[in-house]
Amino acid sequence: MHLLCTAERGLFKLVSVVAQLLLLASAACAFYQVVARFILHSPSDWSEVATRALLIWTVLLGVALAFRHGAMISVELLRNALSGRARRGLEHAIGLICTVFMVVLAWIGGQMTWRVRFQTMPSLDISISWIYLAIPVGATLAALAILARWARNEEDDIPVRNDAQG
Repeated sequence: MHLLCTAERGLFKLVSVVAQLLLLASAACAFYQVVARFILHSPSDWSEVATRALLIWTVLLGVALAFRHGAMISVELLRNALSGRARRGLEHAIGLICTVFMVVLAWIGGQMTWRVRFQTMPSLDISISWIYLAIPVGATLAALAILARWARNEEDDIPVRNDAQG
């Protein structure tokens, strides 16, 4: 279990670094677009599309990171009103619903990615499927993040026997 937790931590550290780099690249492309249009008076045809594509990837990777930190859909009023097993049951229900949604999203996103694989983006001259691929990748990572968080919380619930207690 320790090896799995270490692998999960490493994976999401990598996802975080990639998301940050994509956000930085997106800001650079947007800045270039503004400079090219308003200072050089020669608008670029690729920078706006690249900015959009990079932001899509950043958001979907960011969703996975948010789920890893427990930022899932929750009903705070109900959650705060519950305690013990009832609260734990609500958290399990939320985790299950979010996991199922992410798996369905990954499946549908994978199908969409496959269907558009022959369409190209003229300004970038790449297949549009590279942008659509963000959906199944982000959703799969989010589902893994939910399951890893769920496993960590389950591990926290297991009472640890202290040898000094007998």
